Amino acid sequence: MCLICDRIELIKTGDNPYFVRELETGYVVIGDHQYFEGYTLFLAKEHVTELHHMEVPVKLRFLEEMSLVQEAVSKAFSAQKMNVELLGNGDAHAHWHIFPRREGDMKGHGLNGRGPVWWVPWEEMVAEDCQVQSQQLEHLIQSLSVELDKVIV
Repeated sequence: MCLICDRIELIKTGDNPYFVRELETGYVVIGDHQYFEGYTLFLAKEHVTELHHMEVPVKLRFLEEMSLVQEAVSKAFSAQKMNVELLGNGDAHAHWHIFPRREGDMKGHGLNGRGPVWWVPWEEMVAEDCQVQSQQLEHLIQSLSVELDKVIV
């Protein structure tokens, strides 16, 4: 089993504190670390490693739902720009990284926040002071839930 499948199992048992919302094709979760405040993931329900491994109707719906989640994240966390990526090099299970971006958010790692999020060293992004705390997590989940209610019809 993969790490993302493990986290989905925790959602199903009610034991994933980062869980925000179940959609038709995936699960919305707040990222464990919040170097970029509002960092969210959208995890595919189906264990596939690539978009092209999904049946066409599922793939199209997954893409549509990701764009709705991205819109909600943008509004919930006052993003000036959004970065959305489906990588899967570390965890080979289709999932979107959704980063709300703001001017100056790279703290000296790029040209005033104009670089990709991955210019920030991984160790810094997941450092202890970037780990989401319970009160902050509650706020992030609530803020995102309000905006998801507006875009998911």
